[in-house]
Formats: sequence, C-alpha cells, structure tokens
Amino acid sequence: MSNPSYNQTKDINSSVILSSYDSTLTFIVIFLIIIGFLAIFSAGAPKCIIQGTSSVFFVVRQFIWFILGCFAMMILSHINYKALDKLSIPFAWIIIFLLIGVHFFGTTVNGATRWLTIGPIQFQPSEASKLAVILLLSSAFSRDTNIFNKNLMKYFIPIIIMIGLIFKQPNLSMVLILLLSSMAMYFSAGGSIKLIISAICLGVFGLSFLIKSFQKQRIMIWLNPESDPYGAGYNIIQSMLAFVAGGMFGEGYGNSRQKLGWLPEGHTDFIYAVFAEEFGFIGCLIIIGLFLAFLQRGIIISAKCEDIFGKLLSAGICISICIQAFINISVASSMLPATGVPLPFISYGGTSLFITMCMIGILLNISKKRIRRLPNVQ
Repeated sequence: MSNPSYNQTKDINSSVILSSYDSTLTFIVIFLIIIGFLAIFSAGAPKCIIQGTSSVFFVVRQFIWFILGCFAMMILSHINYKALDKLSIPFAWIIIFLLIGVHFFGTTVNGATRWLTIGPIQFQPSEASKLAVILLLSSAFSRDTNIFNKNLMKYFIPIIIMIGLIFKQPNLSMVLILLLSSMAMYFSAGGSIKLIISAICLGVFGLSFLIKSFQKQRIMIWLNPESDPYGAGYNIIQSMLAFVAGGMFGEGYGNSRQKLGWLPEGHTDFIYAVFAEEFGFIGCLIIIGLFLAFLQRGIIISAKCEDIFGKLLSAGICISICIQAFINISVASSMLPATGVPLPFISYGGTSLFITMCMIGILLNISKKRIRRLPNVQ
C-alpha cells in the first residue's frame, strides 16, 4: 500500500506552475522597439545617403543586434533568475577585463575611447556594466544592507573598479547612471536616507574637482548656449529648434528638417528631438508615457516577487532603464547638459539595445507568477 503522506508531498512538489510573462510589460517593450526602428530610419536615412550607403544601413545593423538580443532575452527569460546570484561576480570581472581592453585597444570616436572592435563587430563594454552593477548590488543587498559589512566588499570592489575605468574613457554620463542606479537600489533595499543624501553631497563635491575642462565647458554652454552658437552650443540650439518646429502635433513622419545635416547625431543621442519635430508634443508625451508605464510594471513585478534578490534585481533593471531614458530626454530638451546617452529601445546603438533586451529577459523571467496547486484529498 502506498504511503498517503508521500503521495501528498510528491503531488505538492510536482505541481508548481509557471504562468506566462507579464503581458503588459511585453507590449510596452514591443511598442518602444517599433518606435525605435521607425525613428532610426527617419532620422538616419539622410546621414546614410550623405555617407554614400543605403538609406536602411542603420536600420539593418540595429535589426541584427535586435535578433541577437531576442535570443539572449529568450534564454534569460527561461533560466532560473536565482542562478544569476552566483554569476554576478564572475560576470563583473569579465566586464572589467573588457573595460581594461578598451583602455589599451579601444576605438576612439569623437574624442572618447569607449568601443572595442573585433572584426566586423564593434561594441561598448560600458553598456554591460549597467547589468553587472545591478546583479552585484542585488546579490549584496539581499544579504545585508550595511554597506560597511566587510563580507560585501567582494561585490563593491568590482563596482568601484568599473566606475573608475569608465570615468577614465571618459564617460561621465555612464558613471552618473551607475551611481544613480546604485543609490536607488540601496534605497529600495531599505538603506539609510541620511547616508544617501550624504553620498550625493560628497559625490557632487568630488565631481566638481574630478571633471575635466571640456565637461565643465558643457555645463557653462548649457547655461548659455548662445555664447557659442556655431560651436559648443550648436547641438543644444538645433535641438531646441526641432522642438519648436514640432509644435503640438509635429511636421509628420519623415518631415524633420533638423535631421538634414543640421542636428548632429540625430539618430543616436538626439533622436528624441527629431521625433519631437515629426510628432510634436503629443508624440513626446506618448514616449514619456510608455517609459512611465514601463516603470510602473517594473515596480509591480518587484513588489510581487517572493525573494529579496528578485525584488532588487527587477527594481534595479527598471530604474536603470528609466534613469537613462530620463537623462536622454532631459538632454534633448535642454534640461541637462549634453551627454552621450542613448534613449533605450529607440536610439541607434547595437550594444545598448542588446544589453537592454537582456535586462528585459530577466525582468520577464521574474514576472512569472509561481502558483502551487493544492493536493487532491480523497
């Protein structure tokens, strides 16, 4: 005769069901990616023609990274996200190794050495540092929120090294994203607000001495772009003209004038300005609304997750993506000084899209609801 208690236990252990992913989050990401491809084609086609390449050159390259990102997203959405806890430190040291490689063998573009080129592939390791920092802090704060705990140094040391290497590139905008995301995750883990405020004050004081002369010039030009309208203030002025031309409803898709050689990097850092010119204030609100909806779904997923590591991981992912979106939109609208930060899902940039889709795969994985059936009692 079989043992009823054994059968009951076996039934409980074998009846765990994983529900489907968060459908709302999925649709939000799909809409953002579609907008991205449309915006890249519209903003990038004139530059492609000027360079003598096909008008869909940027779109095709972005689509290749999108396919690679889809594979990575599917893999990360199926494996147990808790396994990432043990992989956080090895992954971080791999990124550090790549960042060191950038220092010695990196490709310099517009005065910044941020890219590694391997054959036909050019990628930006600093983009992967966002995911590395989120994983490290999720692992650390799921154990203890006391940042002075010596046992957590193995998580904090790689972060300090990554920030130092990225600052040296120089890539101050990525450093700010990493620091802001770290503070937000510390706050989400229940950290001390007084310590966060102290860190912000100390950071601002320290950066005032560490930032280089050209970065200080960006701040001065941001405050008064008319002082150098054909030089350092040119991008800000042209971006503002795009917003003004767009008005309430925009000039229509493909009808931006600023992308016709007037606004540099219109398909990357200032793609939001080109989008504003073509779709107006209403189009800008739609993009902002999608990112706010993305943040809301991320917070819900984090709140419903049953373990601390998953809570912090999902919170860190949605916060990091939204901080980057906020910085890009603020730069394009002249609310912040000019920085080289792409708009997630939308700006042209293969590494950014790939890493962002990896983050989405993890977030979708965490969004699966764990349901346990009650045993059949006869």
